[in-house]
Amino acid sequence: MVARVSTVAFQGIEGVPVDVQVMIGPGKLNMYIVGLPDKAVAESRERVQAALHASGLAMPPKKITVNLAPADLPKEGSHFDLPIALGLMAALGAIPADALAGYVVLGELNLDGTLAPVAGALPAAIGANALGKGLICPADSGAEAAWAGSGIDILAPRSLIALANHFRGTQVLSRPVPAMRALPADLPDLIDIKGQESAKRALEVAAAGGHNLLMVGPPGSGKSMLAARLPSILPPLSAAELLEVSMIHSIAGQLSGGKLSDRRPYRSPHHSATMAALIGGGLRARPGEASLAHHGILFLDEFPEFSPQVLDALRQPLETAECVIARANHRVSYPANIQLVAAMNPCRCGMAGEPGHSCARGPRCAADYQARISGPLMDRIDIRIDVPAVSAADLIRPAPAEPSADVARRVKAAREKQRERFEIAGADIATATGATNARCSTSLIEKFANPDPGGLQLLRDAAEKLKFSARGYHRVLKVARTLADLDGKDAVGRIHLAEAISYRMAGERLAMAPA
Repeated sequence: MVARVSTVAFQGIEGVPVDVQVMIGPGKLNMYIVGLPDKAVAESRERVQAALHASGLAMPPKKITVNLAPADLPKEGSHFDLPIALGLMAALGAIPADALAGYVVLGELNLDGTLAPVAGALPAAIGANALGKGLICPADSGAEAAWAGSGIDILAPRSLIALANHFRGTQVLSRPVPAMRALPADLPDLIDIKGQESAKRALEVAAAGGHNLLMVGPPGSGKSMLAARLPSILPPLSAAELLEVSMIHSIAGQLSGGKLSDRRPYRSPHHSATMAALIGGGLRARPGEASLAHHGILFLDEFPEFSPQVLDALRQPLETAECVIARANHRVSYPANIQLVAAMNPCRCGMAGEPGHSCARGPRCAADYQARISGPLMDRIDIRIDVPAVSAADLIRPAPAEPSADVARRVKAAREKQRERFEIAGADIATATGATNARCSTSLIEKFANPDPGGLQLLRDAAEKLKFSARGYHRVLKVARTLADLDGKDAVGRIHLAEAISYRMAGERLAMAPA
């Protein structure tokens, strides 16, 4: 007799159906697991045997073969423990085999028969729902899986015994309740920033249109403080975005207690991060920081200190909103619709261009430091601003600062105008791109941001003088469209284009700064 249990193997954030086939037959006492299992799956043999023994079920003195079909699909992770154990129990008659037919199963077993939480419960639940099946998962993963929908049948036992009793009718397992993580009470607020009015304006523009932002200034000017307060002015995740972000974090095992949050991700990796850490990959492919920041912010402090090869790996995600990891035996794609925010000093000593400062290395100090960032990557950054040192007057007698809540209201109104504009152009576009000007296609932005004759002449002159690339030209239009949205204007005027061009010029001024 062959007992069958359904489970999943993860490719990217998708759960690929896997059929766990268990057969007890004549032969030497042993348990074999076949079907391209990795080390964690192969070791499940010992965990399953110990857990069944602890649950009062004796292993038969026969040959046990477990096949994970399809056999040519690599199987990774400890979540195969529970489906293998349930398949073995069904083969022994400890639980009815037909009771498992309507479920997708995943979970890790402890040696005492209890279930440990596993990564990927949410995408597994969504995949099970698409197949018209329920889900069996550990109790600690149940709150996460419950977000897949109220119509899916979810069993979240704490042990093998509890699940067996449920199928025998002696115990009833209640459906887990989806849980939301509460926001911290002390979120960073823009009201804490003294001075830096032009930088706060650029931060608002970046938030309103989802634009990439580069802040350049000496040490202690407040670049990291400004970046940390960007999430406080961004709108919360929509329902669809919440599920997308949570699926990635679930695969990465970063959903604490199975609780979801509608706050946009904010990831700030150290500049020693490798390419696999930033983009994803490794021996067992996992999402990188870029994917974990999906629909949120990826903040790179000390921008030129990152490896140039690692930084250039961001060029594709910034264009296509996904990280593609290609290896000899598999190819994985993770969503990465990110807003890149970077901060850097103008030179290695950090003080190039500051009044009264002179560098012993001369102009080479700034030129060599800035050359660590490639031109193609810099071309993908919409807004580049100088963040000068804060004056003593700003610190001693600071002017009243605007709180994040007021700025967030303007950002929300601007994003609502963008969403409505995308919906008029086509509902699919709004869903696919996040409905921000930064993700608008070139054909649409030329339609949405068609400037008046005066603005067009200004843009033509600036493009010729500053040698804008085709990408740079369209990104100026996108920033100008965002500025018009913040002003509540339907048309893009000369004043909006002038400000958008000034944000693009900061990079050229930086390159010419004296050291």
